[in-house]
Amino acid sequence: MNTSQTLLIRGGRVIDPASGFDEKADLALANGAVVAIKNIPSGFVPTLTLDATGCLVLPGLVDLAVRLREPGYEHARMLESEMAAAMAGGVTSLVCQPDTDPVLDESGLVEMLRFRAEKLQQARVYPLGALTQGLKGDVLSEMVELTEAGCVAFSQAEVALANTQVVQRALQYASTFGYAVWLRPQDAYLGTGVAASGALATRMGLSGVPVMAETIAMHTIFELMRATGARVHLCRISSAAGVELVRQAKADGLKLSCDVSINSLHLTDTDVGYFDSRARLNPPLRQQRDRDALRAGLADGTIDALVSDHTPVDDDAKALPFAQSEPGATGLELLLSLAYKWHQDSGVDLQRALSTVTCAPAAVLGNAIGTRQGRTGHLAVGGLGDVCVFDPAAAWTVQADTLRSQGKHTPFSGYELPGHVRYTLVGGRVVYQAV
Repeated sequence: MNTSQTLLIRGGRVIDPASGFDEKADLALANGAVVAIKNIPSGFVPTLTLDATGCLVLPGLVDLAVRLREPGYEHARMLESEMAAAMAGGVTSLVCQPDTDPVLDESGLVEMLRFRAEKLQQARVYPLGALTQGLKGDVLSEMVELTEAGCVAFSQAEVALANTQVVQRALQYASTFGYAVWLRPQDAYLGTGVAASGALATRMGLSGVPVMAETIAMHTIFELMRATGARVHLCRISSAAGVELVRQAKADGLKLSCDVSINSLHLTDTDVGYFDSRARLNPPLRQQRDRDALRAGLADGTIDALVSDHTPVDDDAKALPFAQSEPGATGLELLLSLAYKWHQDSGVDLQRALSTVTCAPAAVLGNAIGTRQGRTGHLAVGGLGDVCVFDPAAAWTVQADTLRSQGKHTPFSGYELPGHVRYTLVGGRVVYQAV
């Protein structure tokens, strides 16, 4: 790890989607912050110079959906490996889910996680606290204590809330204190299948998850938002109908944001192939019309952010039959390349594509982070020295043995993806350099 105080990134195309800046320029950093863009002071003497010729110089990525598997897997050094994966993917800020073992429903557990993450001096970790104790859906967690310990919002992760009254109380309480609630819209009873309902699931004999499992949950959440005034972030919407409901809710003025995973943005249910457990995901991959609507919604801003939905799953859990295998896929190292591929495939503006993994997810996190640590997802003089240098001309093939995450399973295995992260900087320090 480089500990230099002054650093110059030279010759790259600097893009800051938050401000619209897009020029070939040098970027200077000192004492953990950006000190100059383009007009480098004559007296600035770098102790390290990075050649970014032909590369994009971007704000460090912000990923809103990451599982680090800690607390719970300290013996396997999961935090170290998943943070290394984040660095290789250019992700300098990440939100971790509360469905750890034990669940993040106690302030001591949150403080321990943050301490271990800060000690590694790599990605900035923002924990979500459990919305209910043990994620059991009965008793609300101690939100005030968890916020004081460092939680940025509250979530049930993948655990659907069956009791509408508990959801109502949670949103009332969160609204009173100004907290955000992050929910994956999924009906507790309709969302128990393993594949998207449709002809393919029927033909393969797999239990289906209908679109209405998502939309019924959305209708309930939106009604409760109207009643309570709460701020809600919907995690990983997956359907065309869901996109339209979000569009309507935003037009109605609800305090709403949402994200979509890299898997749903690029893949469809046909990618399940012959019961390929690497494509066993939550939410399940849906039909092409859903994927097309998700792409359109992300392009026009209805969907705020693109996320990796990084879930490291071990070999034993994926070696089971499709329906019994553990859902989830690794994604941290794929996020930026897949955002860039979306730009190439769909023709969406490059700044818009990059905003979905930088300033837009940073905005979802809100001002609470900005007052504590500086503004993430943004390159500006005086701002954080979190930078990703990305070579768009490079190409790489996704292979399990080259991934730094302990989760080697992804439906993109064997895909050739565009672009590769050359450097990642956190707080003005080089924490990753491609070999």
